[in-house]
Amino acid sequence: MDAAYLSAFAALAGSTVGGFTSLAASWLTQRVQVSAQRLAHDVSTREDLYREFIEEASKSFADALEHTEVDVAKVVGLYALVSRMRVVSSQRVVEQADMVMQLIMETYRAPNRTIVDVAESIKSSGLDPLRKFSDACRDEFRERVVSRARLR
Repeated sequence: MDAAYLSAFAALAGSTVGGFTSLAASWLTQRVQVSAQRLAHDVSTREDLYREFIEEASKSFADALEHTEVDVAKVVGLYALVSRMRVVSSQRVVEQADMVMQLIMETYRAPNRTIVDVAESIKSSGLDPLRKFSDACRDEFRERVVSRARLR
Protein backbone atom coordinates (compact mmCIF):
# COMPACT_ATOMS: atom_id res chain seq x y z
CA MET A 1 0.00 0.00 0.00
CA ASP A 2 1.22 3.43 -0.87
CA ALA A 3 2.12 5.80 2.00
CA ALA A 4 -0.14 8.49 0.57
CA TYR A 5 -3.15 6.17 0.77
CA LEU A 6 -2.25 5.20 4.32
CA SER A 7 -2.02 8.86 5.37
CA ALA A 8 -5.33 9.70 3.68
CA PHE A 9 -7.04 6.70 5.30
CA ALA A 10 -5.68 7.65 8.74
CA ALA A 11 -6.89 11.24 8.29
CA LEU A 12 -10.38 10.07 7.28
CA ALA A 13 -10.56 7.63 10.17
CA GLY A 14 -9.48 10.34 12.63
CA SER A 15 -12.06 12.78 11.26
CA THR A 16 -14.78 10.15 11.47
CA VAL A 17 -13.96 9.26 15.07
CA GLY A 18 -13.77 12.95 16.02
CA GLY A 19 -17.12 13.64 14.33
CA PHE A 20 -18.85 10.74 16.10
CA THR A 21 -17.39 11.83 19.43
CA SER A 22 -18.64 15.37 18.92
CA LEU A 23 -22.08 14.09 17.87
CA ALA A 24 -22.32 11.80 20.91
CA ALA A 25 -21.32 14.60 23.28
CA SER A 26 -23.88 16.97 21.76
CA TRP A 27 -26.62 14.34 21.92
CA LEU A 28 -25.86 13.53 25.55
CA THR A 29 -25.77 17.21 26.54
CA GLN A 30 -29.08 17.84 24.80
CA ARG A 31 -30.65 14.83 26.49
CA VAL A 32 -29.58 16.00 29.96
CA GLN A 33 -30.86 19.53 29.28
CA VAL A 34 -34.26 18.28 28.10
CA SER A 35 -34.53 16.03 31.16
CA ALA A 36 -33.70 18.93 33.49
CA GLN A 37 -36.24 21.17 31.74
CA ARG A 38 -38.91 18.49 31.99
CA LEU A 39 -38.24 18.05 35.72
CA ALA A 40 -38.34 21.81 36.31
CA HIS A 41 -41.65 22.09 34.45
CA ASP A 42 -43.11 19.14 36.36
CA VAL A 43 -42.07 20.63 39.71
CA SER A 44 -43.40 24.06 38.75
CA THR A 45 -46.77 22.63 37.70
CA ARG A 46 -47.13 20.72 40.95
CA GLU A 47 -46.06 23.71 43.04
CA ASP A 48 -48.75 25.83 41.39
CA LEU A 49 -51.40 23.16 41.92
CA TYR A 50 -50.45 22.59 45.57
CA ARG A 51 -50.24 26.32 46.28
CA GLU A 52 -53.70 26.85 44.83
CA PHE A 53 -55.11 23.97 46.89
CA ILE A 54 -53.52 25.25 50.10
CA GLU A 55 -54.86 28.77 49.54
CA GLU A 56 -58.39 27.60 48.70
CA ALA A 57 -58.49 24.99 51.47
CA SER A 58 -57.38 27.60 54.00
CA LYS A 59 -60.17 29.95 52.93
CA SER A 60 -62.73 27.14 53.02
CA PHE A 61 -61.58 25.97 56.44
CA ALA A 62 -61.85 29.49 57.82
CA ASP A 63 -65.32 29.80 56.29
CA ALA A 64 -66.31 26.43 57.81
CA LEU A 65 -65.23 27.61 61.27
CA GLU A 66 -67.58 30.58 61.02
CA HIS A 67 -70.52 29.06 59.12
CA THR A 68 -72.54 25.86 59.12
CA GLU A 69 -73.78 26.31 55.56
CA VAL A 70 -71.42 24.92 52.94
CA ASP A 71 -70.09 27.31 50.31
CA VAL A 72 -70.75 24.92 47.43
CA ALA A 73 -68.70 26.82 44.86
CA LYS A 74 -65.60 26.74 47.05
CA VAL A 75 -65.96 23.07 47.92
CA VAL A 76 -66.53 22.04 44.31
CA GLY A 77 -63.46 24.06 43.33
CA LEU A 78 -61.44 22.19 45.95
CA TYR A 79 -62.69 18.83 44.68
CA ALA A 80 -61.62 19.88 41.19
CA LEU A 81 -58.12 20.61 42.48
CA VAL A 82 -57.99 17.21 44.20
CA SER A 83 -59.06 15.57 40.94
CA ARG A 84 -56.22 17.33 39.12
CA MET A 85 -53.87 15.98 41.80
CA ARG A 86 -55.11 12.45 41.13
CA VAL A 87 -53.67 12.77 37.63
CA VAL A 88 -50.19 14.02 38.53
CA SER A 89 -49.55 13.38 42.23
CA SER A 90 -48.54 10.46 44.38
CA GLN A 91 -51.14 8.43 46.23
CA ARG A 92 -50.02 9.86 49.58
CA VAL A 93 -50.55 13.46 48.45
CA VAL A 94 -54.04 12.64 47.15
CA GLU A 95 -54.93 10.83 50.38
CA GLN A 96 -53.83 13.82 52.45
CA ALA A 97 -55.81 16.19 50.22
CA ASP A 98 -58.87 13.97 50.71
CA MET A 99 -58.34 14.13 54.47
CA VAL A 100 -58.25 17.95 54.29
CA MET A 101 -61.52 17.86 52.35
CA GLN A 102 -63.09 15.59 54.99
CA LEU A 103 -61.96 17.92 57.76
CA ILE A 104 -63.47 20.91 55.98
CA MET A 105 -66.78 19.11 55.51
CA GLU A 106 -66.80 17.97 59.17
CA THR A 107 -66.04 21.52 60.27
CA TYR A 108 -69.00 22.83 58.28
CA ARG A 109 -71.24 20.29 60.07
CA ALA A 110 -69.92 21.30 63.51
CA PRO A 111 -71.21 24.31 65.44
CA ASN A 112 -69.67 27.66 64.61
CA ARG A 113 -66.53 28.53 66.53
CA THR A 114 -65.38 31.81 67.95
CA ILE A 115 -61.83 33.05 67.70
CA VAL A 116 -61.34 31.99 71.33
CA ASP A 117 -62.43 28.43 70.47
CA VAL A 118 -60.02 28.33 67.55
CA ALA A 119 -57.17 29.69 69.68
CA GLU A 120 -57.84 26.99 72.30
CA SER A 121 -57.87 24.28 69.61
CA ILE A 122 -54.56 25.49 68.28
CA LYS A 123 -53.07 25.60 71.76
CA SER A 124 -54.33 22.18 72.85
CA SER A 125 -54.03 20.13 69.68
CA GLY A 126 -51.76 22.14 67.42
CA LEU A 127 -54.59 22.57 64.90
CA ASP A 128 -52.95 22.67 61.48
CA PRO A 129 -55.28 21.09 58.95
CA LEU A 130 -52.80 21.33 56.09
CA ARG A 131 -49.66 20.12 57.88
CA LYS A 132 -49.76 16.49 56.73
CA PHE A 133 -50.70 17.56 53.20
CA SER A 134 -47.73 19.95 53.06
CA ASP A 135 -45.40 17.26 54.42
CA ALA A 136 -46.62 14.77 51.78
CA CYS A 137 -46.02 17.34 49.02
CA ARG A 138 -42.50 18.08 50.25
CA ASP A 139 -41.69 14.35 50.45
CA GLU A 140 -43.03 13.84 46.93
CA PHE A 141 -40.79 16.61 45.57
CA ARG A 142 -37.76 15.09 47.28
CA GLU A 143 -38.54 11.59 45.98
CA ARG A 144 -38.99 12.80 42.39
CA VAL A 145 -35.76 14.79 42.36
CA VAL A 146 -33.80 11.89 43.87
CA SER A 147 -35.32 9.30 41.52
CA ARG A 148 -34.62 11.52 38.49
CA ALA A 149 -31.02 12.00 39.63
CA ARG A 150 -30.60 8.20 39.86
CA LEU A 151 -31.87 7.74 36.30
CA ARG A 152 -29.06 9.84 34.91
